[in-house]
Amino acid sequence: MQKRQKGFSLIELLIVVAIILIIAAIAIPNLLRSRIAANEASAVGSLRTINTAQVTYSSTYPATGYASTLAVLGPGTAGNTSANSSNAVLIDFVLGCPSQPCTKSGYQFSLSATGGPPTWYASTANPVTAGQTGQRHFYSDATVVIRYNGTAAATSVDSPI
Repeated sequence: MQKRQKGFSLIELLIVVAIILIIAAIAIPNLLRSRIAANEASAVGSLRTINTAQVTYSSTYPATGYASTLAVLGPGTAGNTSANSSNAVLIDFVLGCPSQPCTKSGYQFSLSATGGPPTWYASTANPVTAGQTGQRHFYSDATVVIRYNGTAAATSVDSPI
């Protein structure tokens, strides 16, 4: 009489592994697209935050005009809560990093201002790795309209969101 062994055969295990791999192959691209969409939504939200901070900054410090860099809108150092025209504490330390571009949620943010005192500003959000962290490039300026471009850095002539 032959002894019956308990457990799964190699073929049964290979079939289960193959099914898991097929499910993963279907799910991973959807997960990546969801992450890109989340990063893009975060970038647009961050540009809105920058626009609001610029309006607040220019109202609070009218002799200074708009902030010239993201660091001026930020706290300067992590944990700083004392606001002044050099460190307005209007945006967080991640977005208001000491040196541009500031990286947040797969996007790099930059801010430039013109005039003395600055009467115009432009802010951009570009994906760190196009196609992986984001597809679209974003732009906003003193008009507070956010614009996008799907293939190159966005400018003031691109389509609004």
